[in-house]
Amino acid sequence: MNLGRVIGQATSTVKHPTMDGWRLLVVQPVNNAGDDDGDPVMSIDDLGAGRGDMVLISSDGKAVREMMKSNNTPVRWAVIGLAD
Repeated sequence: MNLGRVIGQATSTVKHPTMDGWRLLVVQPVNNAGDDDGDPVMSIDDLGAGRGDMVLISSDGKAVREMMKSNNTPVRWAVIGLAD
């Protein structure tokens, strides 16, 4: 689980069937001081996060597969919470 800041949204006209209906966000991971920590990642979101929001993201494959109800999805990152 990582803390990140939403820096944008992505739109795709062609994507894997398991991704239909999911919002795609571009999230910049941040460290404890709030500074950028690595490259931005693409994350699925069903919590309604928007640009500038701080979110919790996870790359736990099992959790993402359960969230998407699919065992063969290419998705790696998912928003799992909104940080206060």
